[in-house]
Amino acid sequence: MKILFSLLLTLILAAPALFGADEPAAVAIKHKSSFNLDAGTRNPFSPIGWKPTGRVASGNGSGGAGQGEVPPGAFVVSTITVDGATHFAIINGKSMQEGQQFGLQIGTQIYQVMVKRIEDGQVILTRNNEEIVVPLRRK
Repeated sequence: MKILFSLLLTLILAAPALFGADEPAAVAIKHKSSFNLDAGTRNPFSPIGWKPTGRVASGNGSGGAGQGEVPPGAFVVSTITVDGATHFAIINGKSMQEGQQFGLQIGTQIYQVMVKRIEDGQVILTRNNEEIVVPLRRK
């Protein structure tokens, strides 16, 4: 009985290979979907209420050729040090001083921004003769 059962089970499992089982039909794609996100729109996959912050670019990639406004929310000023004639601020995690230029990357754009003035409680940045006032973020 055990031999008959094992023979029958082997025959059932091997039957498709022995009798040339048909290959499954190939799936034809009728409409290929795509997802294109326009510049300046909110990414639908980001959490609700989340706002991306800009980051300081490590290199001088495109040289800031892109035009457009840079929102003050793209900058995070975490520390300001005012000591006599020297003023330092930590902007987006990088130490900056007055007169220093840096590249801010937002998406694929790199904007050239200059630290115009560091005051007690705020930093004033300039880009294309436009002043951007960024307050110190207090926790």
